[in-house]
Amino acid sequence: MRKLIRGTAPTCLANYQHGSDRWADMTHTDKEQIRQCLQSMQDTRCAYCEADISTPGNSHIEHFRQRHGYPQGTFEWTNLFHSCCREEACGKFKDNCPPYDHRNLLKPDEDDPDDFLLFVSDGTISPLANLNDQSRIRAVETLRIYNLDAQNGALRAMRREAIRPHLKTAQDLMDLAGDLSPDDVATFLQDEIQNTEHLPFSTAIRHTLSNSPTV
Repeated sequence: MRKLIRGTAPTCLANYQHGSDRWADMTHTDKEQIRQCLQSMQDTRCAYCEADISTPGNSHIEHFRQRHGYPQGTFEWTNLFHSCCREEACGKFKDNCPPYDHRNLLKPDEDDPDDFLLFVSDGTISPLANLNDQSRIRAVETLRIYNLDAQNGALRAMRREAIRPHLKTAQDLMDLAGDLSPDDVATFLQDEIQNTEHLPFSTAIRHTLSNSPTV
């Protein structure tokens, strides 16, 4: 999960009103316009797990607050994200959870996950150590409700594989660190982080590089 910057609402949303329209009434063309706007915000990555969702059919428009519990948010731009279609994680998993308080979830266009979560090179995610009680609840609930860190889940393995090539980069740099100035090391790592910003699971990659012993 990474911080997202939400852009201007798609104009088509103004054509629909809670109480008189249903989500099922929305045309394919209007949904495509929403997807394009969400893609501008998220690129081709799931808003929650950061997996690639560029392949047709492996993503859906997700309501952060579920329509059955918050129908007034059905056409609310700030309530919409683009999620992968995994049944065992992210939007679909969230919607099948027992009742929970949505205020305890991190909302990536409002909250910065870097303030709550630590991504580790083995593919795991954990709450940061220095959180206050309320922030820890939000970190734990976000991982639970989106099932982002299931012990035997596919996402851990996917993050680990995405990180693997960059672990070698960090190791190679550590081997050379004695011959480089601290500024050169920092510049190299920053360039590497910028070069991976567009990749799936870029937050896990960034945390791994940022927490390299060379830093």
